Amino acid sequence: MEDELIKLINSQESGGLKPSTDTLIVLNIHTNQVEMVKGIDQDGNLQKVPPQEKKDNEQLIRVDKHGDLFSNFFSNFYRQLKNPTHFNFFKVSEYDAVNTAKDLQKYVDQASPEEKEKLKDYEVLPQHNNNPKNQNTMDNNTDNQEYRFQLEQIDWKTMEKFGLNQEKLEKMNAMDSLLRGFKTNTLIPITINLGTAVSKMDVRLSLQTGDTGQVAVHLHGIRKEPNLNNKFLGHQFSDEDKKNLKETGNMGRVVDLVNPKTDEIIPSVISRDRLTNELVAYRAEYMKIPDEIKGIRLNEHQKQILLEGKPLYLEGMTSKKDELFDATVQFNADKRYVEFLFNNNQNQQQSQYHHNQQQTQHTDKEAPKVFRGKELDDSQYEKFKAGQTIYIDGLTDAKGKAYQGYITFNKETSKTEFSFTHPNKLKEAKPTEDHNTQTAVNTQGKTNEATKNVKEPLESKQQQPANQQQEDQQKKVRKPRGQKL
Repeated sequence: MEDELIKLINSQESGGLKPSTDTLIVLNIHTNQVEMVKGIDQDGNLQKVPPQEKKDNEQLIRVDKHGDLFSNFFSNFYRQLKNPTHFNFFKVSEYDAVNTAKDLQKYVDQASPEEKEKLKDYEVLPQHNNNPKNQNTMDNNTDNQEYRFQLEQIDWKTMEKFGLNQEKLEKMNAMDSLLRGFKTNTLIPITINLGTAVSKMDVRLSLQTGDTGQVAVHLHGIRKEPNLNNKFLGHQFSDEDKKNLKETGNMGRVVDLVNPKTDEIIPSVISRDRLTNELVAYRAEYMKIPDEIKGIRLNEHQKQILLEGKPLYLEGMTSKKDELFDATVQFNADKRYVEFLFNNNQNQQQSQYHHNQQQTQHTDKEAPKVFRGKELDDSQYEKFKAGQTIYIDGLTDAKGKAYQGYITFNKETSKTEFSFTHPNKLKEAKPTEDHNTQTAVNTQGKTNEATKNVKEPLESKQQQPANQQQEDQQKKVRKPRGQKL
């Protein structure tokens, strides 16, 4: 089956016919759904249809088979797409497209993860693609997004009516966000001259493609508060929805919204633009969840929590300053990525709530099964959730060095307490200096006099140079002038 599928994907001749055009089929990597590609709508969303009978294929994309023509077309197509990393695209013969899509669906439904991985060898990628799909971390939320618009597409005459030009927008660091298809990161002061009246206001700007294909400038003005009492795209907000949108800016769940133009039912998440109080919806199928957040590898259960729009509390993340920190993360429909939630005026209560939301389906005491990326075995977990102190090893500090210690779950605060020394012995003995040295040097960036010139991160319990090389570094051994060795 695999060999026949590969032949179809590679657009081989079929039935003695050699069609002159190719088309695209697409695999959604989140839903494993194979469909036919129609195009891209004005918001950058992929338009697709299930495999249809040949009479309905007039609406599909058609591109000349010749390599250069197709490559140029696909590179432009890919740049306009809002979330290209959610899909695998395959160039196939137009003649065989329906059968290929159906066969590919059968293959995906039965394939192992390893077999699905092989499909990447046959997918179409744009020329000069600098956005590899495996670089899926929280640190590159928007930096690796392709530009959706070009400078020459902007209606600069309209911009001038608002008192704006390219130079001003560049000075305000607004151009990059606009060209990538996002709203400006900050409020932009504009002036509207109506002849008899002049109005000044602060807005966020965005570029959007209209029905005619022309790029228009959209203004997102500031509202006193979001309108949560009326329906939003068919959704009536519950009291919990309103509370979440006001406090965190994210509604916290996926709901069905209705496209007013097509009546299409679209599962989506909703967030509040914190700068303007505008409500923003984002398709759930386009949500991109990173594999790793600040050094913490997400398991499938944690990813599912985020895909459902819920908040997730993570412990033991590593900041850019190599300091450990805990925080709540959640997908934001306005920003289109997973964000950190800090200082929302109810920090203590919010942290408690988010911490409870993060727990796995195996817990009945709200105790986490994973601590700083290390999953507890069943025996450890039973003791841990019962409030007992357990020993844990295999932890890794900010420099990649191993360490170990003791953890206790505090049921009153729903927090996990960590110590290098068993808490029952703290009154008799303080945490050992060797563990403190490793933490201070590797994680907190401090200096230990006995190892201050050692370049490598310290190992667990290390206070002195570990070998001759480190000893030479510490002593700064140098060749004396004029002396031959």
